[in-house]
Amino acid sequence: MVSHSHVRSGAVTGLVALAVAGVLVSTVPVAQAAPHGGTSQCRGRGVDSGALIRYEADTVIKAPIATIWKLQTDVESWPSWQPPVTTMERLDSGRLRKGSQFRWTTPAPATPTTPATTLEITSTVRELRDRDCLLWSGPAIGEGLRIDEGVHLWTFRKVKGGVRVHTEETWTGAQVEADVPTATKALGDGLDAWLRDLKAAAESRTGIEAATSGGARQVQAGVGG
Repeated sequence: MVSHSHVRSGAVTGLVALAVAGVLVSTVPVAQAAPHGGTSQCRGRGVDSGALIRYEADTVIKAPIATIWKLQTDVESWPSWQPPVTTMERLDSGRLRKGSQFRWTTPAPATPTTPATTLEITSTVRELRDRDCLLWSGPAIGEGLRIDEGVHLWTFRKVKGGVRVHTEETWTGAQVEADVPTATKALGDGLDAWLRDLKAAAESRTGIEAATSGGARQVQAGVGG
C-alpha cells in the first residue's frame, strides 16, 4: 500500500536524493512530505526545523530489529545492498557511534540546469541510541551541484508484525533552494527507495537465516535419530 501527501516545497534540480535511491521491490513504504517542526527526534535532536526542503517516509519491515539495525549502521556494507552507493569509506573505526564519520558517493543525473555528476557526501553521526534512533548530517558536493547540509534522522520501533522504520531528511543550500518542489521530489524519491532497499535486504536476510536455522535443526534431529 502506498500513501503520499502533497510535497510541501522542496528543491534540487533532478538530484538523486541524499537518502540514496535503490532497487524497487513490490512492497512500497508509506511516505509523505514532512511538516515543519516535526516531533521525531533522537536524543532530543531532529532534522532542521527551518529547512525548506524536507521529506519523511516510513515502512514496516518483517525482520528482527537487530538485523535492520546492523544493516543500517554497518555503513561500509551499504554498497552491497544499495546499488546507488558507489563508494563508502569510514573515517574512523569501530562500532558506529556519536561523532563517527563516513564519506560516500552516489551519482546524480543531468538536469536542465545541472550536469550529470557524482556527489561526495561526508556524514557525521550527531546522535545515536542503540536499536532506537540515528541522526547524521553533512554536505553533498559534486561538480556543478551542492547541498550545503543534509540532516537525516532514522527511528526504529517494534510493532505487531515487525519493525516500523521512520526516516526524515532536510536539505539546505542556495542551489537546491532555487527549485524547492523539484528538490523535495528528488529527496522523497530517494528516501522511499532507501526504505525499499532496507526492507528487501532485511527481509531477505531474515529468510536466509530462518532457512539455515531450520536446516541445521533437521540435521541435528537426523543425527540424534
